[in-house]
Order: sequence, then C-alpha cells, then structure tokens
Amino acid sequence: MSTSTLPAPALDWAPPDPTVRRRAPRTRRTTLLIAAGTIAAVVSLFLGNQAVLVIPFLFIVSWPLERLWRRHPVPVRRLALRTDLAYAASQPALQAVTVVVAVVFAGISLAWLPGLALRPVVRGLPPVVQMIGGFLVFDFLVYWAHRWGHTVPLFWRFHAVHHSTKHLDWISGFRAHPLDGIFIAPAIAFLLAAGVGNTLTGALAVLQFFVGLGAHLNVRFKLRPLWPVVMTPEFHHWHHELAEEAHHTNYSTFLPLWDILFRTYRMPRDERPQHYGISEPMPDGVVRQLLFPMRGARRDWRRWRTHRRDRRHGHDAAATA
Repeated sequence: MSTSTLPAPALDWAPPDPTVRRRAPRTRRTTLLIAAGTIAAVVSLFLGNQAVLVIPFLFIVSWPLERLWRRHPVPVRRLALRTDLAYAASQPALQAVTVVVAVVFAGISLAWLPGLALRPVVRGLPPVVQMIGGFLVFDFLVYWAHRWGHTVPLFWRFHAVHHSTKHLDWISGFRAHPLDGIFIAPAIAFLLAAGVGNTLTGALAVLQFFVGLGAHLNVRFKLRPLWPVVMTPEFHHWHHELAEEAHHTNYSTFLPLWDILFRTYRMPRDERPQHYGISEPMPDGVVRQLLFPMRGARRDWRRWRTHRRDRRHGHDAAATA
C-alpha cells in the first residue's frame, strides 16, 4: 500500500508567526462569550450532560504537569483558548454528528465485507489472540486513515482544522472537525464484521481519544526510551511541527511501529519541535472553522484525482518506453 504527497500550492497569504505565544486580550466581546459559554455549560450540566465535567477534570490533571514540566511558555489564558474550550464543550453534539456520518460512511465503504469473510477465522482464535490481533489491525488501519487525512486534499480540508492550532496543550486536542473522525469508521466496521467484540472496539476508540489528548500536552519530558514503542507527547508534537521536513511524519496513534515500517518516523535526538500550525489560512471561531472544509472541497477533490491520473499515466509511459 502506498500513497503520494501532493505538491504544495503556491500561497498568496502570509500565515501568522507561530512563535507568538501571548495572552489573549480582554475585550467586551470576549467577556460576553465566556459568560455565555459558562451559562450554557451549567445549563447543559443540569440537563444531564455529564461530558461538560471532563473539561475541569482535564484541567486539574493537566495543569500541574504543564506548570512543572512546561515546554513552551504559553499563558493559561492564551490566544484561541476560547475556541478550543468551545470545541470541548460542544463534544456531545459534535460526536453525535460524527457517529451518524460514520455509520453511513462505514456502510458505503464496504470495509465490512472482508471482515465478514474473515469472521470464521477470527472466531476460531483464542480470546487473547483476538484482542491482540484486533488492537494491531485497528492501529494499522488508523495509521493509514490518518496518513490519507494528510495526503488527500479533500480529507486534509477537514483534518487541517485540528492542525490549525498554534499551541499544543491540555485543551488543544479537542479542536477537530466532526467529519474528520469518520476516516476511522471503515476500520471499526471491519473489526466488528470480523467478529472482534464491541467492548474491544469501543475501548480502542475511547483509548485513542484520551491518548490523543495526552499527546498534545505542553510538557518538556522526552521519555526517550519509549520513542519506538508507544506514542509520546514528543512524538506527536513533531507531527504538528510546522517545519517542512516534519510534514507527513509520525502518523501512528498507539505504536510508532507503523511509521518505522513505512518510513514516516521522525524523532531527531538533537532537535525539539518549536512551531505548530498550518501554512494556509484558517478562520477563527468554531462555526467558521466547521464551515471551512466545505469551501473549495470539490476543487481539491478534482485536483487530487487529476494528480493521481497524471501520476498513473506517467508510470504507464515509463513502463512502455
């Protein structure tokens, strides 16, 4: 299995300096938004939305780590914090959209067909082998879904929302478009159809979510012995690095093994990731970011198909020469 990296389009827009890490200014609009968001969170909590409690819980757990072992001097009330908090508070609604679209996407992907074909074989395996095999297959498929999210322009338009943050910390991992998550739906459909238990697949999806949040922490410890074994904050920070040489690296969710095998592993010993974000425009605010991928999506899809066709014709011409 292989994929290709598209040439970056010429930009007529200068991105903001990602090294700027300053406190967000206090304005009347900001105060009103914070007040409205707080009221909405309290009301939704009384209505039974327990997910809102995840935000203060994560802050209590993460804040000491980011204060004691801080990597970058980012203030607590940093720029775009309210956008990421809004993403966190909107998770129940955004996840509902993700589930509905993911079910449809998993069905039309037909990934469940090979799963059904393998079901008798999987059911004949010991439970421990099923668990380990399911974990490895899930991680392998998520690696490729994530990689395609960077190399296919249509997919990147959705995934770019997550990468648009210029600060990696305890709350930045929540910034993600709800349709970005559907790219792992075929992997889950494959595992379920193959007979891997709902408990395992559900646990893997939840574990992926929380491991992803931890990988964004603004912490400086390297955990170097774990680099080739499991994903660490250092590993994922390189994935978000803005420098060109770090593009298209460190896609793995749990095991860096896949990046090592497919030559996308990057963990330099004498450098640290410093600049985060994307080299293209991204509007501020949740609503505008959720609408952003829809603009020019058809153009990017045609561009990717043309690139693939030209590349295929080039290979055919070389073969017949």
